[in-house]
Amino acid sequence: MKKSTILRATSLAVAASAVVALAGCAGGADAGTGSSGTLNVTLANHPWSDAVKKALPDFEKETGIKVDLNIYDDEQLAQLYNVKLNAASDELDVMMFKPLQDTLQMSTNKWLVDLSDDVTKDAGWDWQDFQESARSSVTVGDEVVGVPIATETAVLYYRKDLLAAAGLDVPKTMDELTAAVKKIHELNPDIYAFGARGEKSAAVTQFSSFLYSFGGDWVDKNGKAAVDSPEAIKAYEYLGGLIKDYGPPGSVDMNWPQVMGLMQQGLVAFYPEGSSQYNNAVDPSKSNIADQIGVAPIPSGSDGSRPYNITNFAIGINSGSKNQDNAWKFIQWATSKDNVLKFQQADVPGPRTSVWADPAGTSALPADLLKVIQTNGDIGVGYDRPVLIAVAAAREAVGTPLVTAIQGGDVADAAKTANAAFQDLLDKEK
Repeated sequence: MKKSTILRATSLAVAASAVVALAGCAGGADAGTGSSGTLNVTLANHPWSDAVKKALPDFEKETGIKVDLNIYDDEQLAQLYNVKLNAASDELDVMMFKPLQDTLQMSTNKWLVDLSDDVTKDAGWDWQDFQESARSSVTVGDEVVGVPIATETAVLYYRKDLLAAAGLDVPKTMDELTAAVKKIHELNPDIYAFGARGEKSAAVTQFSSFLYSFGGDWVDKNGKAAVDSPEAIKAYEYLGGLIKDYGPPGSVDMNWPQVMGLMQQGLVAFYPEGSSQYNNAVDPSKSNIADQIGVAPIPSGSDGSRPYNITNFAIGINSGSKNQDNAWKFIQWATSKDNVLKFQQADVPGPRTSVWADPAGTSALPADLLKVIQTNGDIGVGYDRPVLIAVAAAREAVGTPLVTAIQGGDVADAAKTANAAFQDLLDKEK
């Protein structure tokens, strides 16, 4: 295993106040490296993490390695990494991250171990079994800096009972979606006919499918910022308008947990979100309408239906870790063919081609969800946000016009301002 050297950042003051302390755990099996026998595994709040948590006793029993597993929401995780990795901390061993969000920055800062040798030396584990797009999402130059763990694509969740009561078919176009939302609003004024992420940065992910379907993109064919193009402005106005007219109040502060919570209460009729949230939508212990949730493709815009289809999470090893050997053992176990299949059977779409070719990997998925996932695999776009190192800043910039649309402001003007800010970020990285 190649050990990478960490580049220390010059300042920790920005994030110091947001440190999220890791839960310490002493004792356990000898990890073979470092002073502690405990392997620290840090994960994001995601269905894959829930599946790993349930299966974790198997790993500990098989290896004798004690695992201290910590799960954080997205904002907490970003703050934690910013502080700990900038400080060259050895407290993190295995780290879950978003390839499209984090790979370039983490690789540039040398925060991740180069796994190139590890992923190729075990033929049984089979690196080539991972989808090509998944492998490329964690490859920078000639270094593999992580292993994909979960894929995600954009879907449209909807209330089957409300559509049936309104005499409506599942909308296939954006115009049909608008008409369906309006009719359901008229028949059910006590609920929100449409809900979606409205928080500036978080909304970028789901907005991307509307952007692509209206013929837009973050950059043009020359690599120049394009979020003020006519197509982009139309997409901002369309999605923002639906949220403004038919969504819950306070949408500009909502990420997926808030919108999904409302849908689980039966208060949202249509909701574009990631396929990875399917379990949350249909879990009868969480949802009052679990048996009434349907899944459909993102409706077609002027450029057809062009949903995002991405590797949304991967796991890697902190280059400052003193437990790198055991960290790799954990990654091998968690991403083995058997576990990827098991997790996919728990409705966590996996990145291995073998699980999609195995009936055991698809039979447990509901027919409507499976159909959308398979279709999106052919037509989907492999990124759901601008791709650059300063992706967090870029998301803030390109998400602003959507907030403006939700608030009823001048979208074209907001898009022009956002485009200039985004172009500045692109220029700096050149």
